[in-house]
Amino acid sequence: MPPKSPRKAAGHAHEELESMGGRNEFQDPEFASLCGKLRISDHVKGRAWKTYEQLERSVLRDSNKTVSLGLCLFIASVDCEEMAFTFTELLKAINMSVSRCFRILKEMDINVDNLSTKVDHAISKLKTKYETMCHLYQKFQRTFNVIFTEMASNRTANDSSTSSILTATWFMFILAKGKVLQMDDDLVISWQLLLCVLEYILKRSPSEVLKEPYKSLVNSLSVNGPTRTSRRGQNRNRRASQVAVTDMRVIEVLCKENECPVDEVKNVYTSSFVSFLDSVGILMTDGIPKGEVMSKQYEELYNKNKDIDARLFLENDETLRADVQDSLDQERTPRKNLNETLIPPQTPVRAVMNTIHQLATVLNSANDEPSDILNTYFTKCTVNPKTNIVNKVEYLGHVFKEKFASAVGQACAEIGYQRYKLGVCLHYRVMEAILKSEEQRLSVQNFSKLLNNEIFHTCLLACAVEVVMATYGRHILQNQSNSITDLSFPWILDVFELKAFDFLKVIESFIKSEPSLSRDVIKHLERCEHQIMECLAWQSDSPLFDLIRQTKDREGSIDHHEGTSILQQPLQHNHTAADLYLSPSRPNSHSSTAPTTPSNINGLHASPHQQKSKSLSLFYKKVYRLAYLRLKSLCSRLLSDHADLEHIIWTLFQHTMQHENELMRDRHLDQIMMCSMYGICKAKNIDLKFKTIVTAYRELSNTNQETFKHVLIRDNQHDSIIVFYNLVFMQRLKSNILQYASNRPPPLSPIPSIPQSPYRYANSPLKVPGGNNIYVSPLKNVYKTSDGMLSPTKITPRSRFLVSIGESFGSPDKFQKINQMVKSSERPLKRSTGDGAVPKPLKKLRFDTDGQDEADGSKHIPGESKFHQKLAEMTSTRTRIQKQKLEESTGITKNEDK
Repeated sequence: MPPKSPRKAAGHAHEELESMGGRNEFQDPEFASLCGKLRISDHVKGRAWKTYEQLERSVLRDSNKTVSLGLCLFIASVDCEEMAFTFTELLKAINMSVSRCFRILKEMDINVDNLSTKVDHAISKLKTKYETMCHLYQKFQRTFNVIFTEMASNRTANDSSTSSILTATWFMFILAKGKVLQMDDDLVISWQLLLCVLEYILKRSPSEVLKEPYKSLVNSLSVNGPTRTSRRGQNRNRRASQVAVTDMRVIEVLCKENECPVDEVKNVYTSSFVSFLDSVGILMTDGIPKGEVMSKQYEELYNKNKDIDARLFLENDETLRADVQDSLDQERTPRKNLNETLIPPQTPVRAVMNTIHQLATVLNSANDEPSDILNTYFTKCTVNPKTNIVNKVEYLGHVFKEKFASAVGQACAEIGYQRYKLGVCLHYRVMEAILKSEEQRLSVQNFSKLLNNEIFHTCLLACAVEVVMATYGRHILQNQSNSITDLSFPWILDVFELKAFDFLKVIESFIKSEPSLSRDVIKHLERCEHQIMECLAWQSDSPLFDLIRQTKDREGSIDHHEGTSILQQPLQHNHTAADLYLSPSRPNSHSSTAPTTPSNINGLHASPHQQKSKSLSLFYKKVYRLAYLRLKSLCSRLLSDHADLEHIIWTLFQHTMQHENELMRDRHLDQIMMCSMYGICKAKNIDLKFKTIVTAYRELSNTNQETFKHVLIRDNQHDSIIVFYNLVFMQRLKSNILQYASNRPPPLSPIPSIPQSPYRYANSPLKVPGGNNIYVSPLKNVYKTSDGMLSPTKITPRSRFLVSIGESFGSPDKFQKINQMVKSSERPLKRSTGDGAVPKPLKKLRFDTDGQDEADGSKHIPGESKFHQKLAEMTSTRTRIQKQKLEESTGITKNEDK
């Protein structure tokens, strides 16, 4: 039997501790001293000591005792919601850096129930804040050094005016960030606030400490330098003090030098920064604020939030130092290419600014109102939808503004509305593209039924706004997509009161209709699609269950959605948003708002009673393929010695999704997958523990600990996945599981075809056939906001050698280095069979636009060098890419195999 859930045990332990009265069994001297330093209550003491006793026997037996006790106090304080100390105080008390602390907490969570989901969330939030502050401080240092003259070596305020300005600037920024933002991880607004602070400080700094162009700029202003004595006697009327806000020349130069959208920074200045100054009693006529005053006000915020003391960055405090292995150190270290040229890394702030500029460039020609082409489509409808669409967009704008302000900070309401307006522009742009595509496909122009479908418009708008939110969010740039913020998907669904199943229908058409979307944005939307299929579509209030019930009532089962022949066929992506939103759906759908007449059907669809639901059919096809892909990944980690079990596990997994779909209600696809694996292994007498399954599962991409820690049991009661298996899954499927241990097991379900992404990435590098680590991709552009337009610059190598066909090749030694690289690739090309037979060639890679196989690298032209072969292949591939982009621009679409 599996071990008892520690969460249940924790409840009994608490009752026992309550009844102990004056007993001091846990009053270890070291523990008592630590509790005194951190002001721990008796209730938290008991919980922490119990946690320490549980973990000491396994996870903590080799750890430093003070560290272990301190982390147990942190865990207990979070669980009990009685945080008496700040996170920095804890680090100081146990003499540990924040990076090492996070790593040990992760090690403590090896077992299923060591840390609660509440603790996981607290750690994740602290880690995200720490990383964000590190990025901002590094950016602050670089930017400050560009503006101000060098400081004295000891950096004390007494012997360097620049040093005191540095301290005042950083303290003012972290105070502004804490006052304006409720979200610690909003990198973009934080960076824009920092520019506002720098503008305020440098306009009031002595000109002798400024570098050009800021020195000349500040000298040219009508009001510059610190506050004059003559001003101090004036009446400091707050309203009059705002006059200085109108001079934005310094902001404009800062934005140009840092490649930041000037309109957005001005918006942050007027809507957030000015109100911050007012709230802390700083007038526009004041000089540089005293660092001590800023520090005292920040102290109150820091103690209230119980998190990391950002003032310590100025002191290079050891608790905030990143470990050598941390990616933050890697980002700070410039890398070298083969020419020994130092290439500065692209910082997270710069990366976000680039993606924002790309989006702004795409939307330069777009409008936040329907275009003339859209108005033409509207007038051709049986029922003109324009008024309803425009009113809906306006109404949702007010809703979004309010929700954004609630999540980020009331001072950021206008910033949120500005982002929403960008989403509206993208929404109308994509709507126009969808209608053009439908007109070409169907040769009709009356789309009354689709354009009067309120759910379709709301989903399309939500998808557009999600693209904007993802572009401004730093999580899109991270390799790990586990960074969850308050504004992360599915936040937008809650704002617009949408069902995830309805939102799913628009994603693919949205991506296909907007070819300018970056690879990161496309992958983000694809991840949203996966989240919906994994869990969001299976929530109790989802229309999916109504659709399944209607289909069963009408046809007896849903077998037809994934019959044997269909399951083995490649997934065809030839459906459109119109097909899915006008497909038979649940009763009282908004799709019935337009009159059902021959003029507005236009041959698009027959009567709902005569056809099957395309949306449900497509959903099951996609879910099955996603489910099998994840199962295959898990089996490769755990059951490589029992390859035959994968097919059996898939059969149980697929049977559960199809015939026992009530088990999916308010649960996660991966929970059913892990239970299916455990159940089949038990039936086949394979020794595979749930702990082993969970440990391997955590290594899969896009997983969350809550999936196996917080599983619905019944009636809103949750527990670990082990308890779910014993009490729910096994009870429902016991007879099915036992069949696989009999001599006459049930027939196996067909394996889905390997899923292929329907989305093309315009800038995806393509591997040269037969080459080892040789890829060809379109010439990438680095976006320069200072030019006001896109201007290609030199390619920035990272850890690989990049060659641009048709450009100057540079020094002659590059040829020798390429020859060495190609020569080193010959050995991996030959796969030894171990028996002296002829080595097998590399598997053919299909990637050209016509779907034909390329040469596999085993055929060579006599007398031609390896380099010339590779160069010819790279040129050929580049030509095909250019041809493909030309065809796409003229409306010709062809299938491309990845």
